[in-house]
Amino acid sequence: MDQFMQRAVELAVENVQEGGEPFGAVLVKDGKIVSEGVNELHKKFDISGHAELIAIRKAQSELKTHDLTGYTMYASGEPCPMCLTSMYFSGINDVYFCASVEDAVSVGLGKSKVIYDDFKKPNEERSLIMKQMPLDNCKNPMKMWKERHKNG
Repeated sequence: MDQFMQRAVELAVENVQEGGEPFGAVLVKDGKIVSEGVNELHKKFDISGHAELIAIRKAQSELKTHDLTGYTMYASGEPCPMCLTSMYFSGINDVYFCASVEDAVSVGLGKSKVIYDDFKKPNEERSLIMKQMPLDNCKNPMKMWKERHKNG
């Protein structure tokens, strides 16, 4: 096992020993650890407190950037849809993980699988129904943003 994945797994083990879930993450650039994170759901009442998101937040805050192009994420478990989406949005290029979503399901941590399966369904068949409400007679923030950024 490579040193960065080994560190992600070590973080996950420590987190379980402290009462948390088995998830640790390490963000790497140019062969160096930039930031680390563990699942903090047991410490904070914040559903977004996943290991990968913690590592991303720390790096972006310290580096004062949203762009993590060229970075690699090492995670003890396969990223959930929320974490994966954040990696896409931040530009992370590579992701390595140990335990699969199926492995998580086998120990009672199956929300990611439910969500991944739900995404395969048409919107109207998902467990969380989304309904668009068009803007009527009010300022349109999308158009405002476009106007504000059209010159650069």
